[in-house]
Amino acid sequence: MKLYIAEKPSLARAIAAVLPGPQQKAEGYIRCGNGDLVSWCVGHLLEQAEPEAYDAAYKQWRLEHLPIVPEQWQLQPRPKLRTQLSVLRKLVKESDQLVHAGDPDREGQLLVDEVIDYLRVPQAKKRATQRLLISDLNPAAVKRALERLKPNAEFVPLSVSALARSRADWLYGINMTRALTLQGRRAGFDGLLSVGRVQTPVLGLVVVRDRAIEAFVSKPFYEVLAHLRTERGEAFSARWQPSEACARWQDEEGRVLSRALAQNVADRIGGKPGEVVEAKRKPGRQPPPLPYNLSALQIDASKRFGLSAQQVLDACQSLYEKHRLLTYPRSDCRYLPLEHHAEAGKIFKAVMQTAPALAEGVAGARAELKSAAWNDAKVEAHHAIIPTGRALGPDRLSTPEAQVYELVARQYLMQFYPPWQFNDAELQIRIEGGLFIAKARQTLEPGWKRLLGKGADEQPELPVLAVGDPLQCERGEVLEKQTQPPKPFTDATLLAAMTGIARFVQDAALRRVLRETDGLGTEATRAGIIELLVTRGYLSRHGKTLVSTPAGRGLIDALPASASQPDMTAHWESSLDAIARREERYEQFMTQLRESLEQLIAQLASALPSALQGLKSGRPAARRGAAGRRKGGGRSRAGANASGAKRSGDDKSAPRRRRRSAAAKA
Repeated sequence: MKLYIAEKPSLARAIAAVLPGPQQKAEGYIRCGNGDLVSWCVGHLLEQAEPEAYDAAYKQWRLEHLPIVPEQWQLQPRPKLRTQLSVLRKLVKESDQLVHAGDPDREGQLLVDEVIDYLRVPQAKKRATQRLLISDLNPAAVKRALERLKPNAEFVPLSVSALARSRADWLYGINMTRALTLQGRRAGFDGLLSVGRVQTPVLGLVVVRDRAIEAFVSKPFYEVLAHLRTERGEAFSARWQPSEACARWQDEEGRVLSRALAQNVADRIGGKPGEVVEAKRKPGRQPPPLPYNLSALQIDASKRFGLSAQQVLDACQSLYEKHRLLTYPRSDCRYLPLEHHAEAGKIFKAVMQTAPALAEGVAGARAELKSAAWNDAKVEAHHAIIPTGRALGPDRLSTPEAQVYELVARQYLMQFYPPWQFNDAELQIRIEGGLFIAKARQTLEPGWKRLLGKGADEQPELPVLAVGDPLQCERGEVLEKQTQPPKPFTDATLLAAMTGIARFVQDAALRRVLRETDGLGTEATRAGIIELLVTRGYLSRHGKTLVSTPAGRGLIDALPASASQPDMTAHWESSLDAIARREERYEQFMTQLRESLEQLIAQLASALPSALQGLKSGRPAARRGAAGRRKGGGRSRAGANASGAKRSGDDKSAPRRRRRSAAAKA
């Protein structure tokens, strides 16, 4: 008899629906006609023990206790979910074989693994456990997945990586939050100061940006246009390129700051002849953008519809679990397995019914085309987010659900359109010794850009000219412009910063090592981290913009620079990814974490945080370490910080069990 352990009830029902009937529903599980059982977790059934479980003295917050580092990690059942854990305990004993059916990502792997380990499943049964990977809850997709079970042992590195992440979040959050809150009290700040491995550097990004905006002083700069005409009467304009002799009148970005210089150039070229000194025409092509992963979808949905990252995640989750219109939404992958290509026709029909606005796009799609997205080598546990073959009437969806579905469907359809083809033209012109450049791009074939309802960033065409062709400058024109401050963060731009964190890393060597896919947090936690910072009063929303509050700035100023900059966290994220790829060991990562944690706490304890003096938290003070507890039984990936003072890490789906066995296998 097999026991399938799903991550949540909706997934369990999808599995049971394709197994032999008749089905008998019981308390906490479903019995199938062939005797197999399907049960479920409800998010994490287990949670990390509180510090006082290791030592009663830790109930009092004291600097001399820090850092708190468990010698042997303890887990405890989540109070409201003990019944389901008892159901699984009974079923695990009855079953002959286990099938792990957690979500197809690191945390989904750990979530079920921790239950199997906590229930002390015999080693032989553990080794025989199989892994079921489901990204689409529709029956045909679930059946295919059931035919492709893999040994669960192959996924140990994923589990260990998630284990390391969550233990790091617990260690860092518990210790740094206690240390800073205690020092804050000494400085007169009687509130909780929550610090997280991910949330704090994200807050730091916003604080730095806000201060750069406030310190910015706008200044004018000048550009010169030459309005030209060919011998055939064709008119166009070219922009002046200052020479090295003009450097003393330019800023560090090459902008001319002297109006007199610009006006002199404009006056000098008016009515004078010019000559083409270089003429380039280069054809180009751009393939369709890859299908979405969660972060890319959140960024586009924020830009286009003003949806917050959390709203996009919620809509995706509903489209996946409730409506079964999208594949697994918490994906960090933007590629698709080749076998999925055969599903195109079925998905086209579903898109046409569910998103009628894309009917013309479906009609123009060519099912035989294969974009670069179809690449088995770049697909691991899960693939990009795409529509399923299931259809619903658009009136069945909420506005955010319809908006998100249409974005995903359009991006999928792009994979069945040819590349955008264009010509890039450039003319370099000499007038009175000065160099002027004109550039333009003309679309030859819009390809996938047809789906955007426009061609391609059209520009006025340049005349066809050759080197040596004469021109007449009819007049010069000075354009006065103002330097612009950095733009405040929005959900979209902050998500982009979190996913491309290498741009904000100070250490040049680390910046070179980090791949573009490395970032702060995971696909599933980034939206929750932003919301958490808003909820805790460290960020506030003003329309679409996110702005740091006085409490948020005080927190950042009170910390050592290394705790508020992304370098350390980016390095950890890179290490966690290396653990998942078997390129780094769990023990190595945790040792480095403990060493850096000891140094940070020593720095915090060495001086009072004057930046917190006179600030009000706007939140109730921590009550001797019992400022907040996790609520609800579902698996939330928003970040452990949501629980308050006691659990101030960044991953709410932190591992809730003893995992020494998994760590040993790393």
